[in-house]
Amino acid sequence: MTARPWIALALALAGLAAHAQNYPSKPLRWIVPSTPGDGSDVTGRVIAERLSRELGQPVVIDNKPGAGGVLGTEAAARALADGYTLIVGNAGSHGVNAGIYSKLPYDVVKDFVPVALICTTPNVMVVSPSVKARNVAEFVAYARANPGKLNYASGGVGSSAHLSAELFKSLTGTDLIHVPYKGSAPAVAGVLGDEVQLMIGNLPPWSAQIKAGKVQALAVTTANRHHSLPEVPAMAESLPGFETVAWFGVLAPAGTPRPVVERINALVNQALEQPDVKARLATLSCDPAPGTPEAFAARVSGDVARWKKLAAERNIRAD
Repeated sequence: MTARPWIALALALAGLAAHAQNYPSKPLRWIVPSTPGDGSDVTGRVIAERLSRELGQPVVIDNKPGAGGVLGTEAAARALADGYTLIVGNAGSHGVNAGIYSKLPYDVVKDFVPVALICTTPNVMVVSPSVKARNVAEFVAYARANPGKLNYASGGVGSSAHLSAELFKSLTGTDLIHVPYKGSAPAVAGVLGDEVQLMIGNLPPWSAQIKAGKVQALAVTTANRHHSLPEVPAMAESLPGFETVAWFGVLAPAGTPRPVVERINALVNQALEQPDVKARLATLSCDPAPGTPEAFAARVSGDVARWKKLAAERNIRAD
């Protein structure tokens, strides 16, 4: 065997080491595949601000909403795998979409490397001011008495709010009409304005509204009650087996150098241990979730499998 393969390998490893040592030498771009104000946006900004100080380079948030997160996710998948473009993905962009689109312009698992999970949070079931239901059972009875007359909001086709409501319909036998908005912020406004009667959306955009008493929360979607809203029942108390957990995390295009992945992972994990970051995430009802890239990858692949199964069972298609 000639020495050429070993020389090439040594040169490649040396190049990776040099890249990691000099990284970053310019600003980073973090794509958010949704509108400002949603969970990926607000949590991504908390971490980006901290990492900007640690890295000595700006970490710029680039909102690219559209097609339920597909447009921004495609842009991230097609970016150079050099560590300068990453995406703040979520359970919709990197879980649900793989189940509801028959053909995506990328592969959620193969075209990305999970870098660092930021946090998890429940979805929360809220009803508009016109709905007098005080709990899940009363809402189910109301919906069954009015089949096809009640609407539910989501931040778009393929969002976790969309699939959470479909799971609710499947378990309760209710007939609810989907009204997709262009982002979670207008969906929240739609519920508050009584345009729609229900939303089972990410907790962060709803947290302040619930605590201010502007909207009625009927349940959180974790298996048990959430510490930020201890008075709000868990959905499983009324519907055993119902559990959906939203997450927000940083992913990179496949092929991003491992030393860069490890560095960003370490910095995000360190940020999540800081009291000021914990406090800011707590105001969003988000639970910090430091961990390894491998653990994050397992969560992504698990979500893809789960939502593919539900989409097939409910015949939910976005194309």
